[in-house]
This record gives sequence, C-alpha cells and structure tokens, in this order.
Amino acid sequence: MDSSARLFGRQRSVHRILGGGIVADVVLWRRRDVTVGILLGLLAAWLVFERSGYTLLSFVSNVLLLLISILFTWARAAAILNRPPPPIPEMHLTKEVMNEAAVLVHSHVNMALLAFHDVALGKDSKLFYRVAISLWLISVIGSLTDFLTLFYSSLVIVFTIPVLYEKYEDDIDRYLKLAYVEMQMCKGIYAEHFHEVKNWILGKKKPG
Repeated sequence: MDSSARLFGRQRSVHRILGGGIVADVVLWRRRDVTVGILLGLLAAWLVFERSGYTLLSFVSNVLLLLISILFTWARAAAILNRPPPPIPEMHLTKEVMNEAAVLVHSHVNMALLAFHDVALGKDSKLFYRVAISLWLISVIGSLTDFLTLFYSSLVIVFTIPVLYEKYEDDIDRYLKLAYVEMQMCKGIYAEHFHEVKNWILGKKKPG
C-alpha cells in the first residue's frame, strides 16, 4: 500500500516511528529473546508482588540488603584468604551523561510547568479539557486496579499492538479509512437533519 493510502498519509514505517533503534526492535519482536525475557521477568515480578504481599519498596530493599551482604562477606573472606575481591566494575556517571539528563529533565519540566500555567490562567481551553479528561481517566483506571497491574498490562499492550499493526497494517489501514469515511458520512447526515430540525423548531416558534 502506497503512502497516500496509509492512515493519515504517513510515509514512515512503524519501526521508524518508534525510533528505529533497539527499543523499536524489542517492541516489534525483532529481538525476540529480549522481548520474551522482559515479559517473563515482569510477569514473575507481578506474581511475586501480587501473591507474596511484598511492596516494591520492601522488595527492592531486601534484594539490595541481600546483595550488599553477599558482596561484603565475599570481600572480607577474600581478604582473609588472600583471594581476589569480587569482580565489581567501577561505577560512576560522567559529567556529560549528567548534563544530558539535566537538559532533558529541564526541558520536560519546563513544558509541564508552562502547560500548567496556561491551564491555570484559562489561556488554553483545549489543553484544559485534554488534561481534565486524562486525569479523570487515570482516576477511573486507578480505582479499578493497582499501579503494578496497570504497569504490566500497559507493557503487554506496548509489546502486542505495534507488532500486530506492523504485521497487518495494510488491512488495518484500509478498514480504518473506510470507518473514517463512514463516520464523515454519518456526521454529514446528522448535521443535515440537525439543521432541518432546528429550522422546523424555529419556524414553529415564529408568531403566526
């Protein structure tokens, strides 16, 4: 299917839209072992949290406590037995990485603050309605499920919808364009009948 028949006339592939890097490869199952590993790992974590009653904070704290204890005992025993210490690489963040992260966070925080400022002062009605609807949907979804289940369900959707769309994009685009045409026709018919009813009501209200 050529670009003119694509949904919204797009010309880029799904892989390019997702960034074209390793993230796109994982989401589109081009690195199947990594994708399956992520899904199985998250499923195992979800089962652990749901069945054991652990919270994320307590689980991370216990894992870090166990890891630190093992490394500390290993290092002390290696010093006593004249053995090499644990093979831990030197861990540090460069200034370049921190600067890039700061610039990224700075830009996103400024965008969020600017949007909040415009909404709070009533400058952007459309943005207000989008934010209000989004917050309402988050509230409704949050009342139906917990954060961990929502997070895992969202990742399952991310790992299924794009790859299915890429596989069947010709058929999906065709059906969506037909549905869009039908919606436009229904909208036109509705507008025509609405104006007829409106004119009829106004005609009835006119004094005879």
